[in-house]
Amino acid sequence: MRGILRRTALLTAVVALTAGTATAAEQHKSPAKRPKVAVIGTGGTIAGVSDSRVDFQDYQSGKIPIAELVGDLKPEVNEIADVSTVQFGNKGSGSYSIADFRELSLAVDKALRTNDAAVVTTGTDTMEEFAYWLDLTVRSDKPVILTGAMRPWTVLGTDGPANLYNAIQLAASRKTTCFGSVIMLNDEIQAAREVRKTDALRMDTFNSGASGSLGVVDQDRVRINRAPARVEKCGKSSWRTPFDVGGIPEKNLPKVEIAYSYQGAGGEAVKAFADAGADGVVTAGTGAGGISSSMSAARADATKQGVVFASTTRTGNGAVYDEGDDGAVVGAADLSPQKARILLLLSLAKTDDVEKIRGWFTTLGTAEFTSHG
Repeated sequence: MRGILRRTALLTAVVALTAGTATAAEQHKSPAKRPKVAVIGTGGTIAGVSDSRVDFQDYQSGKIPIAELVGDLKPEVNEIADVSTVQFGNKGSGSYSIADFRELSLAVDKALRTNDAAVVTTGTDTMEEFAYWLDLTVRSDKPVILTGAMRPWTVLGTDGPANLYNAIQLAASRKTTCFGSVIMLNDEIQAAREVRKTDALRMDTFNSGASGSLGVVDQDRVRINRAPARVEKCGKSSWRTPFDVGGIPEKNLPKVEIAYSYQGAGGEAVKAFADAGADGVVTAGTGAGGISSSMSAARADATKQGVVFASTTRTGNGAVYDEGDDGAVVGAADLSPQKARILLLLSLAKTDDVEKIRGWFTTLGTAEFTSHG
């Protein structure tokens, strides 16, 4: 028995000595440089506070500072990135204006001048619009990851901490360089152009339809299965879109609305938008972009007033193709109505030339690769 104890003690001593030697050796090595990730908080459910731990839908969004959310992930997050935080705002996503979006783009680009990647937290209600706006306006090709939560930070089973941690991990991996903006929720990575919120309450609400996700985050593994088409221009000046909001004064941001078509829809909404000074209108049409006869007549009158239209489908899938012969009506491919609005708004901020806008919709507005070899 004493022999066993002596051998155990000797083994313990050897292990301790070896560990000490390894630690001493490591201290003489340069520490591994961790990627620098800026986390920019805008509020939303992820920063929400509930009265009880089971108030999954009844809560106040945008209450917890982003520094506190990131602080709750320590020390684990310190192992993957050198994280800094920026509090851009703290409210529900639907409370932000297009002028706010402009400022957010500038804030993201500023953060990317001194960081390797950026994570933006926001509410999921209009996250797809936040993401697509940043996709079209951020000038840096460094990773931009958006994340949020379907449940507030303070309830049982909240998805917020895991989503934020995985978003930082994805940003730190830098595997989405030149992808533009992506969304990371529920362990899935989605392209900003294609992703849509498809359920009001479920945590697997975001998907990209027929295009599918870009990849997944599985614990400490980031797996990318496909890339968005814009990576084709990585390293080229043409990777950046024409929409540099730094050169677009806030006062020049146009007004663009959405009109929804249905059986027997009247033309009053289109007329009202035009009379109220809308620069553009997106129609969410039936099937491949069809609208009622009354809406069609109102649209024809509005185009005479200089209003530019983008045609989309309300179905959620499929495309409205641009035939180039519809005057001031531009086909929006498979962009959702809300994303077509973002592209039309930015286009009108740059030009009133419908043919140039049509060109942007058929190039920037499509997810197609163009290389042939």
